[in-house]
Amino acid sequence: MDNPQFKYISESPEDTARLAEQLAQELKGGEVITLTGDLGAGKTRFTQGLAVGLGIKKQVNSPTFTLIKEYHGESLALYHMDVYRIEDEFEELGFDEYFYGDGVAVIEWPQQIEAQLPQQRLEINILKISDNQREVQFHAKGSLYEQLLTKVMKK
Repeated sequence: MDNPQFKYISESPEDTARLAEQLAQELKGGEVITLTGDLGAGKTRFTQGLAVGLGIKKQVNSPTFTLIKEYHGESLALYHMDVYRIEDEFEELGFDEYFYGDGVAVIEWPQQIEAQLPQQRLEINILKISDNQREVQFHAKGSLYEQLLTKVMKK
């Protein structure tokens, strides 16, 4: 990932979720968000915050063994993908429907499918600083995502 356009130091898992909730309030549908970070960095916690911000009542957990989990909120759907275990069968899985649909696609371990990702997207990298602290790095790919980040980071 290139140098991030914005960085945020999260002091706790709850702080990470609140940041994601703020981001969710600016989403309109059709966005693609990638999440990278080591195991336990907070990728799923970030996604849980997004879900709350989208008005999703159902508990969100990692889709590690199911690949894609769909959640439907008050106005938008959330497509939570974990492609860590994916190999060459990407073409048959129909991810394009999620990438270019009306909901919000969140992809954990996106480096596994880098070539298939849309060029325009929001890349988020979560780095573990300590047991509770995380550095959340944002990199916008495309003007839509640059505008989105500018709005969120002003809050």
